[in-house]
Amino acid sequence: MSGFGPGDPFLADCPARMAVELIADKWTVVVLYGLSRGPVRHGDLIGLIGGISRKMLTQTLRRLEAHGLIRRQAYAEVPPRVEYELTPLGATLIEPIHVLTEWARANGDAVLDALDAGTEPVAHSDRAAEAAQPGASIRAVT
Repeated sequence: MSGFGPGDPFLADCPARMAVELIADKWTVVVLYGLSRGPVRHGDLIGLIGGISRKMLTQTLRRLEAHGLIRRQAYAEVPPRVEYELTPLGATLIEPIHVLTEWARANGDAVLDALDAGTEPVAHSDRAAEAAQPGASIRAVT
């Protein structure tokens, strides 16, 4: 395998690689999804997401803002109020996040089973075919 061409996802300057590196962070997809229903305050995001520290949420929000995916809106009122919302660019990621969520629902058990068994995951659609083969072990297909 040689001769990577322009735009190849293995090259460091490929836009696809940059996008994957951006959203592959542990909290990015969760934060984006948390903002998908409209503006949210920092403290409300903490409660909505769960398991994320204030510091990590702040770092994630700053990174997403720097990449143009979210907007921070500070209001001049007492007490101060700050809300975060998706930009039009950030909103374009919500549909792919939905697709990824559906994939996780369809294949999450297979991935967990593979981790438990130390084998490669089998897609749920493949499980039905496996179960139908003669000599296959009886196993619930979800």
